[in-house]
This record gives sequence, structure tokens and C-alpha cells, in this order.
Amino acid sequence: MKDWGADEELLLLEGAESYGLGSWADICDHIGGCRTKDEVRDHYIKTYIESSKFPLPERANPDDRGLIEEISREKFQARKKRRIEERKEANKVAISSMTPKQKPTASVPACHEVQGYMPGRMEFETEHHNDAEEAVQHMQFEPGEGINPRTGELEPETDLKITVMDIYNSRLTGRAERKKIIFEHNLLEYRKNNLLDKKRTKEEKDLQNKAKPFARMMNNPDFEEFCKGLEYEHNLRQAIAQLQDWRQMRIGDLKSGEKYESEKQQRAQRPPPTGSFDRLATGRIGKPTPPVETPSGTTALTAPDLPIRTQHHGVHTPEVSPNSRSLHITNDKILTNGHANGTLTPQSGKSRYVVQPLSNVAPLKLNNENATDLHLLTKEEQDLCSVLRIYPKPYLVIKEHLMKEAMKQGGNLKRKTAREICKIDVNKCGRIFDFFVNSGWIGKG
Repeated sequence: MKDWGADEELLLLEGAESYGLGSWADICDHIGGCRTKDEVRDHYIKTYIESSKFPLPERANPDDRGLIEEISREKFQARKKRRIEERKEANKVAISSMTPKQKPTASVPACHEVQGYMPGRMEFETEHHNDAEEAVQHMQFEPGEGINPRTGELEPETDLKITVMDIYNSRLTGRAERKKIIFEHNLLEYRKNNLLDKKRTKEEKDLQNKAKPFARMMNNPDFEEFCKGLEYEHNLRQAIAQLQDWRQMRIGDLKSGEKYESEKQQRAQRPPPTGSFDRLATGRIGKPTPPVETPSGTTALTAPDLPIRTQHHGVHTPEVSPNSRSLHITNDKILTNGHANGTLTPQSGKSRYVVQPLSNVAPLKLNNENATDLHLLTKEEQDLCSVLRIYPKPYLVIKEHLMKEAMKQGGNLKRKTAREICKIDVNKCGRIFDFFVNSGWIGKG
């Protein structure tokens, strides 16, 4: 009461009359902002509500001069001035520490990413079946209308109206489903999707566009996983086609294949040969050099630095990161050609294994004509099959079964078990077993 002047008391009563009791923030602004809403509320309750002369304050008598005797006018004005200055300083500090206000979301595009989209209403200027409302805008239904009193059936006109309404509702359902797809698959984030699209190759873009109709039946994570599977399958098919091409070119390892592909690109970039008349011609416009193809997922599947398969004694190679898109070769895959990803399987420090010839058995001459699978074997395996008179295809079957059984037993295998698996001549089986042990593919059990 002692800190409040007569002008502030009048403004308090005027604000309470204008804005109503309880609107303390508005009353505080009406007084001038030198008081907080808590101060205004507490002062009103203490001075007026809790007064013994309610609704008048305690010092409502004009002849009461007690306050003037307690506090002089000069001291009261100086205190009021100091309080106003402190309040202004506090407001400046509060304003400087406040974060700048952000613009409210308007019912207009916040940016020019998607033309015609209104985020405030979550609608588009042009919707799916945008003219669907025209068919029902003048349609009217009256209570009890459309039923024939004699037959109790619907009139043809009412039946037609109901049919039109069903068509309209189906179009609204289709419109809502399309909006749901747009929001679930984040199709409104044009810039982000555009950046991701630029990182894809032309083949991946074509696959993505072909797979878009399936997005209506999947959520976003499932659709992305589906697209990754399609891309991986496409890369595998291309890698298989490339490996078949290398086989026709008599290329036996991945490093030679990589060299072949680089030389193939260099030949494609060379300008076509020109004749004598072409060299003398002036103003001749040459064909543009074809651009160099960027490496895709297919090259990652045929790279010579793929992880080597399981070595002997259960030693595993470290896994490659999933981002490299390399072909992960699991331990249950069996070597079929003595090579691991284009490089020979690491051999031990022993000398080269020499196959002892069988008694009274002449070696078999193997070539590409009588043994179509000869290119799948290494030079040592070819010598082994020649001495033992075993064709490549039966040898590969024997090798696969022996390696599978060795993998089950931790990489080791007994000679007796090998005989039971091979079911061939004991001498031949023993030499095959010794060759595998010497090569380091299996361990002797």
C-alpha cells in the first residue's frame, strides 16, 4: 500500500473494470508495465478483498493523512522512480536473453519444395479427383423423401442420388489413401529425396521407379528394404553375367578380370580411326567421348579384394563393413575351384605336393574337349585328376562332400571317414586326402 501511488490505484480500478477481475496480465499492462501481474493480484486482494471496509480500502477516508505523515512526497517519488528504472533494466535483460520468435506456420507453402501444398491445412491446391464435389454440391435430401408410399421402395431418383454419393465417398477414400502414402513415405521432403536420388546410378533409379507402385502396399521401412533387395539382386545378375563373359574370354581370376574391364573402357574411349580424307577435311565435328562409367554395386561384387573364405584350422577373416556392398561369403560355402575370390588359397610353407602315380595305370590326358569343367580346377588339381584318371566333375563332387564333412568336424577329417564318403578305390581316395591335407584345406584328424 505504501509503494502504490494514487495514479496506480486509479489505473488498477480502471483496468479491473475494463478487463475484469482475473485478467491480471492485461490489468498490469494497463497500469504501465511497472508492476508484475503477481504484484497487482496480491495488492488488490490485500487492499480491497481483505479490507475490513470491503469493498473500500482501509484508508478510504479523505481526511486520513496517515500515509503522508509516514512517507514524504519527495521520498515516495524517488522510490517510485528507482523502482521503474529497475523494472526497465530487468525487462531489457529478459528481452536480450529471449530467443527470437519464429514465424508461425501459415496456410501457405513454407518453402518452394512442393508447389501447391498447404502445410497448415495438410491439403493440396489440386487434390486427387479435384472435381469430385461438383457432382454433389447441389444435391439435396429431404426427410422422408424418396420412398414410395405404395410400394415402400426407393424412388429411382433417390436411388440415383445414393449411387452418386457412394461414388463420391469412394473418391474421397482414394484421396485420403494417396495423402497417407505421401506422408508415410516422406515424399514432401523434396530436397532430401533429390539428394538421395543424385547418389543413385541410372540402373538404381530405373529400379526405384519400377518399384514405386509397391509403395502403396508397404510402409516406408519395408519399401526401402524391398528396394535394397531389388538393387542387390540386379547387381548379382550383372556380376554373374560379367563373370560368364570373363569365362568365355579365358579369364581365370578377378584381378585379371578387373584389368580386362579397365582396358575395355579405355578402348571404348578411344576415338574411331580416321581415314586420309577425314584428316584432310576441315570443320569436321568428332563424336563426343563416351563418359566413364562410375563403379556400381556390380563392381563391388567382382572386386579382387573380397574377403577370403574360411582357411584351415578354423581361422576366419575379418568381416567387411556393410557399406562396402561387398559379397559376404559365409563359412558354409565350399571352395569348388581351389581359388578364393580370384586368389589362390593360402598354402602352408611346405613344398609342392607331387602326386604319386598309380601302379599299372597310365595318366589321363585332360583337355577342354573331353573335360568341359577343366577350367574350374587349379593346375595342381588338374595334375591330380590326370594321374588318378578322374574327370573334373566327379572330382568336384568328391571335394564338395569331403569339405562339407570337414567343416562339420571343425576343419579336421579322418582318412577312414574320407574313404566312407568317397566310395572309390582306396589308393585314389588316399592320394586325394593327402593332397587336401598338404594344400591346407583340411586337417588330419
